[in-house]
Amino acid sequence: MKDIDPRNLTADEWDELNFPRPDVNDFDQVVERAISRRGFLGGALAFGSGAAVMGTGMLSSTSAQAQAASRFPFTPIGIQTDFEVHVPQGYSTQVLARWGDPLMSAADGYDLTDGGPVDGSDMVFGENTDGMETFSFRGHELIAINHEYTNRGTNLPAGQEGTPADAGDVLKLQNLQGVTVMEVRETDAGWEVVKDSPFNRRITHNTPMTLVGPAAGHELLQTEADPTGTAALGTLNNCGSGKTPWGTYLTCEENFNGYFGSTESSIDQKPVALENGYARYGLGADGWGYDYHKWDARFDFSVNPNEPHRHGWVVEIDPTDPTSTPVKHTGLGRFKHENAEVVLAANGRVVVYMGDDERGEFLYKFVSNGTYQPGGSTEGLLDDGTLYVARFNDDMTGEWLALTPETTGMELAEILIFSRMAGSAVGATTMDRPEWISANPHAVEAYCCLTNNSRRGTSANAGGDEMVVNGPNPRETNEYGQIVRWRPHNDDHTSDTFDWDLYVMAGNPDVYNNVYGGTANVTSGNMFNSPDGMAFDSTGLVWIQTDGDDSNEGDFAGMGNNQMLVGDPVTGEIARFLTGPNGCEVTGLAWSSDRRSMFVGIQHPGGSWPDGSGLPRSSVIVVKRDDNGLVG
Repeated sequence: MKDIDPRNLTADEWDELNFPRPDVNDFDQVVERAISRRGFLGGALAFGSGAAVMGTGMLSSTSAQAQAASRFPFTPIGIQTDFEVHVPQGYSTQVLARWGDPLMSAADGYDLTDGGPVDGSDMVFGENTDGMETFSFRGHELIAINHEYTNRGTNLPAGQEGTPADAGDVLKLQNLQGVTVMEVRETDAGWEVVKDSPFNRRITHNTPMTLVGPAAGHELLQTEADPTGTAALGTLNNCGSGKTPWGTYLTCEENFNGYFGSTESSIDQKPVALENGYARYGLGADGWGYDYHKWDARFDFSVNPNEPHRHGWVVEIDPTDPTSTPVKHTGLGRFKHENAEVVLAANGRVVVYMGDDERGEFLYKFVSNGTYQPGGSTEGLLDDGTLYVARFNDDMTGEWLALTPETTGMELAEILIFSRMAGSAVGATTMDRPEWISANPHAVEAYCCLTNNSRRGTSANAGGDEMVVNGPNPRETNEYGQIVRWRPHNDDHTSDTFDWDLYVMAGNPDVYNNVYGGTANVTSGNMFNSPDGMAFDSTGLVWIQTDGDDSNEGDFAGMGNNQMLVGDPVTGEIARFLTGPNGCEVTGLAWSSDRRSMFVGIQHPGGSWPDGSGLPRSSVIVVKRDDNGLVG
């Protein structure tokens, strides 16, 4: 494993350091085993015939590719390895908001050179942007956007090497994360943040929240500060997002475990469910280096053993009401949420698709008991219902397994607080890190980015479920990732059964002439690795964002920087639209209400992008057509 700065570990890097995988066989033998186990996939996917597996997602000829390309209103761009953003000819970009930009005039003095003072750190645009959604409200254009984590080495004075020295340092880190709600507007000079707008708001690790749903008030959610188990503080590690039909924002808590630690070497972890829950969700005594637990007792699980259970939820925020209290919905389950894709079934019931972004974890679905009526009450629509987990069969069918006391042997509140354990109890399919899910607005189908899984075929997940090669995850030591697609039976998102296929398997056809080269819709001209973010536009094209290896070496030679591509669900054609600065993840995508502007997140860029100040700054950019035409 390459040398890693301990101040800026990713979740996977931390996992590798603390829970190293066992030695694996020679890579060629691993490939052979993967192909032999998945014989019906081997030749088809490796060499491009693939129709049986890929369905309409595959291209069968050069002429089909040429025909498909006509749906894309741009000329695809090549790879880049520099520290800039690139888009096709006829398009341009503009930086809208950078980490540290003031949302309120009182924060004008914020200094980015040394991480800045604590005062005002909750009045600036936060760091490491991720999921975002746009809202139009009474003539105001609003954006809600996540701030997933902080780069402590730049947020804190250089001499501290990314380690908080006091409670003030911890508070600053807590303020720079969470969610921003801000008003934006387009002028003759371009887009800008409306400073001091009454809608501008920062939601941080200390913002009061309400816990609702079947698990609210349970003893595992009760703390000394909140004996009711219904009044939490803060939202942590906000990754993907979602949007409800009634106009609220869903922010999803992912790697919340990294903020907790213990000041005692030995702690009493009773009941047993608590101890098992800590292990399954990856809590460790040292945390990930944030050191919150040394300065803020709320994050010390030897003092507050239930506090970790109050995180890992989907949180609903009303972007139009800055006085509203965010709501944590226990009905949607607790795990490392990537995003929450909300769709309405034909009968009006609310369906929420969710992925648990860790190697070998599961894909979930929530179906409401009630139905949505425009203008009617929405109470209970994200809590009163059934949580399901997916099982994918090798015959290209699948089923949603209900997580109930009868199927799991657990009480309902424990099912929701320990959803991972409930999924294991019913035999859910282990997946290659389920990240963003997006539903096609023009067909009853949904897609999920399975970003990668270097441990597929070599070990088990944290619950002991073996990560053997299976249908939607057909490659061992999968460094490239794939996108799975499912179509609910009877064209009904509430159906318990579905058919599935693979829209694409990413890979490097210049390096491998087998399953690791990818499916036939991956070529030297559009190859990529680690699909992560994903969203459909209004025309039915799917936009794919990557968060992978941009070293441009070895298995990743010729792949360039992380990027955003666009795919045609009907033909399977995929083309590269945007490349980000080296070192970045391209993540978060939303459109203005007139669909003439596209907002894209650039997280943890390298170099000194975007302003050449010497300090790389996570930012949101705007992409427009030079003729001001529609971009989605």
